Amino acid sequence: MLAFMQLIFRYGFLKLQKIDLALAHWQYGLLILSTVLIAAGGYVINDIFDQGTDIENKPNKVIVGKSISEAKAYNIYTLLNVSGVAIGFYLANVIMRPNFAAIFVFIAATLYIYATSLKQMLLIGNIVVALLLASSVLIIGIFDVFPATDFSNQKTMGSLFSILLDYAIFAFMINLLREIVKDLEDFEGDYKEGMQTLAVVLGVQKTTKLLFVLNFAPILALLYCANNYLIPNHLIIAALYSLLFILGPLIYFSIKIWNAKTKTDFSHLSKVLKWILFFGILSILIISLNIQYHAS
Repeated sequence: MLAFMQLIFRYGFLKLQKIDLALAHWQYGLLILSTVLIAAGGYVINDIFDQGTDIENKPNKVIVGKSISEAKAYNIYTLLNVSGVAIGFYLANVIMRPNFAAIFVFIAATLYIYATSLKQMLLIGNIVVALLLASSVLIIGIFDVFPATDFSNQKTMGSLFSILLDYAIFAFMINLLREIVKDLEDFEGDYKEGMQTLAVVLGVQKTTKLLFVLNFAPILALLYCANNYLIPNHLIIAALYSLLFILGPLIYFSIKIWNAKTKTDFSHLSKVLKWILFFGILSILIISLNIQYHAS
């Protein structure tokens, strides 16, 4: 999903604007690889520290301690992070902003702190993971748009960065909902391990009601964008796409979350949110194509 998202934003949006970007195609491929490697490292360290809850919550999906040893998992984690951060250092020097390498170190370190301690803190862990997904959208602007910005194209580049920021906020909102749903899905194991997740602290019923309320944020944001940007600019195809493939599933999520109770319910709703994120990312390509079609 991360790789797909970064490919769509560059080749389904930025490249269609006929602007010069900072990275060559293969260098952008390295940016995607670096992001994926660090994210994979985050999953590995999470699996290492989640062995107790994973045996309870998803016994058939346990890898660390079952398929591979903990020591081997740590070696894989180290290799993934060192590779991802090293590529980040190279790219920071390519764009002549060596200080930007700190972004990759910060993300890798945050994923480690999340797995070891933040995950157990009420709502903080959920927010951190959602922010990290949002940062994978913003990193495109930081490494590909910002370094190619000068006085002559400042306004254009600023508006493109603003669009990337809007999508990063949307990704944050959807992923925050999904992280809380996943906590509901893992309620039993988290409760036995003494985790302080929202589902454990508030209880399942109150958490589902809170999710119902929180889901209004992306719904209202989507309606605002359609009403203020898509429809006034006669981007009817993009507006219809957004209403059918993003707003529709969001409303479906609202209806289903209200009475959701079982692990199966929450697993289904987690998949629904993943599809919403997928269609949300794809909407940037639909909008870009609609603009070109409308202009012609």
